[in-house]
Amino acid sequence: MSVNPIPEGCEGMIPHLVVDGCMAAMAFYEKAFGAETMMCMPGPDGSKVMHAELRVGKSIFFMCDDFPEMCGGKPRHPKALGTSPVTLHQYVVDTDAAMKRAEDAGATVTMPATDMFWGDRYGTVVDPWGHFWSFATHVKDLTPEEIGQAAEAAFSGPGCGG
Repeated sequence: MSVNPIPEGCEGMIPHLVVDGCMAAMAFYEKAFGAETMMCMPGPDGSKVMHAELRVGKSIFFMCDDFPEMCGGKPRHPKALGTSPVTLHQYVVDTDAAMKRAEDAGATVTMPATDMFWGDRYGTVVDPWGHFWSFATHVKDLTPEEIGQAAEAAFSGPGCGG
């Protein structure tokens, strides 16, 4: 019997989130983003999650609790680091509804939904574990030239050197 070296559904890049409190984060992601837990493997003593797999729409992401003792004693979750340099992005049918769902579940809006110069309605939230999430709804098809002109106009106003 032949084994597929790349499991079905795992063909693309898979984000892997490290959190402090994985079980609570999984419940939040189910409520806030409609995530479905595909698999959860507890650690040896059952108090932490070693590996979990979740799906939002057709996209999979992995998560685990922070195990500093396995990483040279250094914590790796965003709250310990003070921020996260990563944003998880999702195109949705209704940006405003997705943002409201996340906010109602406990996320903090970091950028309200706004019609952007590149043709998307776009907004961002940060979850209670420090991970950033963005949502967009494509609302207008633009040529590269139109996007360039719109960007120039957007960045020439007050506060942007204009």
